[in-house]
Amino acid sequence: MLSGGMPTPAALATDRVNRLRERLAADDLDAAVLARPENVRYVSGFAGSAGLAVVTGDRAVLVVDFRYAEQAAAQAPAFERVQATGPLVEAAAEVLRRLGARRAGVEAEFLPIGTFRKLAAAAAPVAVEPVEGLDRIRWIKAPEEIEAIRRAQRVAEAAFQDVLPGIRPGAVEREVAVALEERLRRRGARASSFEIIVASGPRAALPHGVASERVIGPGECVTIDFGAVVDGYFSDCTRTLVTAPVSDRHREVYAVVRAAQEAALAGLRPGLTGREADALARDVIARAGYGEAFGHSLGHGIGLAVHEGPTLSPREEAVLAPGAVVTVEPGVYLPGWGGVRIEDMVVLTQDGCENLTALPKDLIEVSA
Repeated sequence: MLSGGMPTPAALATDRVNRLRERLAADDLDAAVLARPENVRYVSGFAGSAGLAVVTGDRAVLVVDFRYAEQAAAQAPAFERVQATGPLVEAAAEVLRRLGARRAGVEAEFLPIGTFRKLAAAAAPVAVEPVEGLDRIRWIKAPEEIEAIRRAQRVAEAAFQDVLPGIRPGAVEREVAVALEERLRRRGARASSFEIIVASGPRAALPHGVASERVIGPGECVTIDFGAVVDGYFSDCTRTLVTAPVSDRHREVYAVVRAAQEAALAGLRPGLTGREADALARDVIARAGYGEAFGHSLGHGIGLAVHEGPTLSPREEAVLAPGAVVTVEPGVYLPGWGGVRIEDMVVLTQDGCENLTALPKDLIEVSA
């Protein structure tokens, strides 16, 4: 343990590798080859962009090339390291054979088919099989992960407050996004979580309307979706402003979206399926007459990736568990007029959820 009770990197890796081993045993596999960078980082601590993790019942090996040899040694002390002199998949295949693996699983949702075929051919006689849902080992966040996400959110909130005075009629969407990204980095973010969304007027009806050259006008919704990457963990937040003059329709739509989010936050708890969680907000919006205007899921998991499981979706039957961190982001989008989205991040607790987002949600009215 580190001072203050924090687990050491080696202890974290051991715990997470054991979680992966439990999953392998459930699928009658005796090895896994992880290629997705978030999964490799999760189990090993290695944060480089090129590396494969090979895990068996009693061994854990990180395969990297010359560029990352020193970084791997520093970040993944609990893993054996192999420095590949050729393709990483060939080196990983050799590790599988050397460790006597029988059946190895790979990430079905991530590994390109060409890479899968090369690995399977190089690993023979080891059987390499695509396995769905290996990312699930990351769904439940440890306390130190939750704190990292909280730090990322605080950086994002501070940056948003920095640029808020400049979001006025006459401002250009792209310039607002550039200013926000600059403040994110100055506040300590390694990067923005994604391409920042600044969508005003009719463009606010685009759920993913990344910033354009459009000039923000009066009497418009301005939806801003942003986040920060801090210590490898992502945050995600959306706020919708309205430029003066604010109409009754602006207030009505905003009130519906806020009521939907409040209902979801009040009802969200472990034991619900993602579908049931989604319905907490969707039903409020539908009763208000805007059901067809809410076309995306209520939320998604977040951690080492900005979008991961579990999802709060009409199609998600997975059961939510304590420790999952998810977004709660209902929206109403009206083509030709605009849209409203409000997004917070929460962590599931034993009997409800804790909001990790501190930004106020009162309707922000701005004028020139």
